[in-house]
Formats: sequence, structure tokens, C-alpha cells
Amino acid sequence: MQEFFMDYGLWLLIALLVVIGLVFLLSGKGKSAVAEAPAPVAPPVAAEPVVAPLVATPDPVPVAEPVIAEPVVVEETPAPAPVVEPAPAPIPASPAVAAPSDGADDLLKLKGVGPKLGALLTELGVTRYAQIAGWSDSDIAAIDAKLGNFKGRPVRDQWIDQAKYLAAGDIAGFEAKYGKI
Repeated sequence: MQEFFMDYGLWLLIALLVVIGLVFLLSGKGKSAVAEAPAPVAPPVAAEPVVAPLVATPDPVPVAEPVIAEPVVVEETPAPAPVVEPAPAPIPASPAVAAPSDGADDLLKLKGVGPKLGALLTELGVTRYAQIAGWSDSDIAAIDAKLGNFKGRPVRDQWIDQAKYLAAGDIAGFEAKYGKI
């Protein structure tokens, strides 16, 4: 008998819970059906019909003549010209931010910079590690204001420190502190 409960005990417990649930649901439906039964209604008492007296009007009601309005001429005013927002200006040209004319660095090597953020930085004119490594607090504030959903990432992910390693070509130092590239 003990082996039976060991083998089928879980299934018996589930079956018992299903039976209890069904009993609970069915007992609740029986009570609600009794409560919803309409109360007996007394038969209506017959009352004598009330009839309003008819009053005859000797003169017909005069009908007003329609009034024809003159058309109103509306002068069209030209719509105001749509306001065009200027494209985001590149980062101020400080020596730390000015982009060198030679090729761009792979900003995706910085921890915390993904494809979308890398594209946004490129749009803002940031293409080199040396630029990021030379940022001051005012440069960070200017960049951070333009990052939208990525606001706060330069400080939180320590981009300046990472960029210093990568700009100097110290890959071993970078990987020791921030992990594998």
C-alpha cells in the first residue's frame, strides 16, 4: 500500500484538489441561482383609463417663411511656415573634442558603447579615442545633454579612462581593468 502512495501520491493529491475546486464552483453557482430568482409580483390593479379632453383650435398655426442668408466670403490667409529645427550642431571645437582628419577609431571597443550609441557619437562628431580621453567636465556635460536615452553613460561607464588606455594603445592595461575587448 505504501508503494502505491509513493508512486501515485502526487496524482491523487492533484485529483483531490480538482474535486474540491469543482465542488466549490458548483456550490457557488447553486446559491447564486437561488438569489437571482425573481420575486413574485402582485397582479396589477385595474384602474380606470384617464382620457385627456380634446381641444379644438379654430385658426391654423402660421408658418414662418424661410430666410435666405447671403453667402459669407472668407479670405484665406497663408499658413505659417513650418518651424524647422536646425540639425544638431557638432560638439564645440575644443582641442579635446576636435576630430583629427585621419580615420576614425572603433568606438564599439569602449565598454558600454553599442551600435546605436556608437552611431549617435559619430553623428555628434566624436570619432576618436583621443577626443574622449581629452574631455573636460564641461565637454561631458555638453555630450551628455545630447545623448537622449543614453544620458549619464560617459560617467557611469568611465569612457574617459577607457579612452585613455585605447588612445595610448595600452590594450593589456585596458583588458586588465575593463575585461577582454
